[in-house]
Amino acid sequence: MRIIGLTGGIGSGKSTAAGFLAKMGAVVVGLDKAGHDVLKQREIREKLVSEFGTEILGNNGEIDRSRFGKKVFNDRKALKKLNNIVHPAIDEVVRDKTEEYRRQGIKVVVFEAAAMLDAGRDWQVDEVWVTVAPEEMVLKRLSGRQGFTEADVKARIRSQITNEERIRQADLVIVNDGTLEGLRERIKTEWEKLQERLK
Repeated sequence: MRIIGLTGGIGSGKSTAAGFLAKMGAVVVGLDKAGHDVLKQREIREKLVSEFGTEILGNNGEIDRSRFGKKVFNDRKALKKLNNIVHPAIDEVVRDKTEEYRRQGIKVVVFEAAAMLDAGRDWQVDEVWVTVAPEEMVLKRLSGRQGFTEADVKARIRSQITNEERIRQADLVIVNDGTLEGLRERIKTEWEKLQERLK
């Protein structure tokens, strides 16, 4: 089994690339969603409230991700504290999924995770694939979408490691500065190369 870690900054096309890989035959696990699920665990919620205060909670007593995001994505120290609390639980998800797919004889698993390199989790995968896009393109893609202002997008970009750092740690860099079809073709080419390597 080959495990790909697919990562990239906000608006870089990481999730779109993951969707293409899934259509080509990979099993894709979205670790960002796993992270959202982890936030619902009572023990994790209590640790986060203890660290960050009750203002991160919504009216329903659950963590308000939008409110919490504004708090941590503008503060690297806060983001590090968040990661230290949630990543051990996400690591468990990775371990369980890896064992399950290995038992099933799955050939290629893609763990899609925005903060894989930021959190130093590349040891969990065999190869790191990174999507990158120019900042002006990311701003154009995301400003006004999902309630993001340009300032929100810039804060998210600044809270993550730089594209240069990602590229330095990558086994494969996918530059997503063109069309959707161009990205699909690039993913298809890399998928075919991967199949050759697995023979």
